[in-house]
Amino acid sequence: MSASPSSVAGRSRRASRRFRWLFWGAVVLLGVLVGSLVALLQVSRRSALVPPAGVMAVGAQAPPVSWAAGTRRAPDFRLVDQAGGRVSLTTYRGRPVILTFIDPLCRNFCPLEAKQLNELVRILPPRSRPAILAVSVNVYGDARTHLRQDMAKWRVVPQWRWAVGGGSELARVWRRYQIGVLVRTKKIAGVTVHEISHTEAAYVIDRRGYERALFLWPFRAQDVLVTLRRLASS
Repeated sequence: MSASPSSVAGRSRRASRRFRWLFWGAVVLLGVLVGSLVALLQVSRRSALVPPAGVMAVGAQAPPVSWAAGTRRAPDFRLVDQAGGRVSLTTYRGRPVILTFIDPLCRNFCPLEAKQLNELVRILPPRSRPAILAVSVNVYGDARTHLRQDMAKWRVVPQWRWAVGGGSELARVWRRYQIGVLVRTKKIAGVTVHEISHTEAAYVIDRRGYERALFLWPFRAQDVLVTLRRLASS
């Protein structure tokens, strides 16, 4: 039995709407991830972009973006760590900081980045080890149980601290550091699930509180190590 022209046209319109929804959803996601990188590169051109100095370690990659000393102050913030204590960048003046953006519920790229940052800290002598501040990009995963579970499962170093807060507080930090975050909410077997896509990035902040380099995932411990050693010798 053949379908009537009107029913065929109706199915065609519904299929077309579904296709447009999927298409524009993909465009938004791509725009979040690529757009944030473009914005960072545009800012870097206005901020005295400098190439890495000195001899690179064997196989080490230079950061895609770096800044001269004293040209780009890292925006401060006040959030809460995994123990409920206050955390801010100003408390780390006099010490380098790796500022990264992590999803506590992530089970793919975020744990891999944490592994590289752990390795970075362990390579360095105790007095040269940077602090690691991991700003959450998932307000639905900021319960202390999730944060502590990650710290145990990922075997993070003592220098690691989470930075979490309310949705508006975190969103301000994401904007200041041009981190794209996209949340897709759906139901699976009656359970609401929030899927998070975000810019996977880590900033190197020097002892005076200035941004000096930006690493985009994937990067390795030795890549960041070269930048930290250069800062220590300058």
